[in-house]
Amino acid sequence: MASIIFIVLLITAIGLFTFNAKKIRRNILLGKDVTFESSPEERLSNMIRVALGQSKMITRPVAGILHIFVYAGFILINIEVLEIILDGIFGTHRMFAVFGSFYDFLIGFFEILALLVFVSVVIFWIRRNVLKLKRFAHPDLIGFPFKDANFILIMEMILMTALMLSNASDKILQTRQIEHYISAGAFPVSSFFIPLLQNFSTEKLILIERTFWWIHIIGILVFLNYLPISKHLHIILAFPNTYFYEPNKPLGKFRTLKEVTDVVAPNFDPNYIPSTDPNSEMTFGAKDVFDLSWKQLLEAYTCTECGRCTSVCPQNTTGKKLSPRKIMMSVRDRLEEVGKNIDVNKKFVDDGKNLFSYISEEEIWACNTCNACAEECPVNINPLAIIMELRYNLILEQSKAPSSLNAMLSNIENNGAPWQFSNADRLKWTENT
Repeated sequence: MASIIFIVLLITAIGLFTFNAKKIRRNILLGKDVTFESSPEERLSNMIRVALGQSKMITRPVAGILHIFVYAGFILINIEVLEIILDGIFGTHRMFAVFGSFYDFLIGFFEILALLVFVSVVIFWIRRNVLKLKRFAHPDLIGFPFKDANFILIMEMILMTALMLSNASDKILQTRQIEHYISAGAFPVSSFFIPLLQNFSTEKLILIERTFWWIHIIGILVFLNYLPISKHLHIILAFPNTYFYEPNKPLGKFRTLKEVTDVVAPNFDPNYIPSTDPNSEMTFGAKDVFDLSWKQLLEAYTCTECGRCTSVCPQNTTGKKLSPRKIMMSVRDRLEEVGKNIDVNKKFVDDGKNLFSYISEEEIWACNTCNACAEECPVNINPLAIIMELRYNLILEQSKAPSSLNAMLSNIENNGAPWQFSNADRLKWTENT
């Protein structure tokens, strides 16, 4: 009966996760197609270095090292989770014990890693809730984002504690030579819990071991299905996001608008041949998520909300409204809203909203395009590229720009330079020198 219950829970959890993952994939693919300049080998190398190797995390050593502990725990402890799943399906106990001393080493190593994970997440919790580091006590994170981060940290503490208590009671049952609890595994950390459990009867110990075993595996299945609505989706999406990042493309290189070039270039080069039809309906920049590329929508879902981008943004530091983290969160919020619209109507029905319903013009024009946010992001997200697409739309589609910029554009149009002087007057400043 326990195996049947476990299999039902497992299938339900995997099915629900797959259902939600398909929705996220659909939402991402609402974006425009992308052409990559870098080779697959270059992008794979970047993924291995940044996502797998955590190379950009350790630029801030304290948070970086702690994150590596949690990341390594997530990756490696899943080997033990695989054993737990197989035991749950077949009603066995410590199925991998057939590997003998190597199995003992693995269990011992996983316990040490679990302790490091527990200590790391406690420190992360303290940094957010006690020390209240500026980038975590930021207005961007008011509401669900703040609760989301704390929920995950507490969940990880519970999972690691449940694993230790399950192992500790298991070890006692092994020493009592209880049938089903074969002697296997090394327990360097959970052994410290043994004195707390030693005096319990065998029946109660079996109940304790089974209870924490179920808490651990159900917690993992809950965590799996919480990912699609959480910033912790980056655990999965960091890999494709860094793979589809172009490491050799300069961050400051903005894309050329071919439609604009095709209109302007013939005035300077009679031999220029336009590649676009000037009579076709055109859109410039991004007004809604459909106008961004699928890579940029992938970045929105990949954002870890760590705030490193905002912490190095000179405009945010000097009190401007711009927060690169908030830009990415707003794109994701709008994309989620569009996805729900499609779920209800089977296709997107105009709801009178767009990205400018979430991102103000003040935020967009505050950016000084320094690329600090893109340089700092530990998973290769580029908020600036999205900001530029929004600017393109404001100027070329909506004819909206700050008065200072409008004055400069008028001067360029009339005088061929940003300054309010005609060509004939440019050298007048030299006359009295």
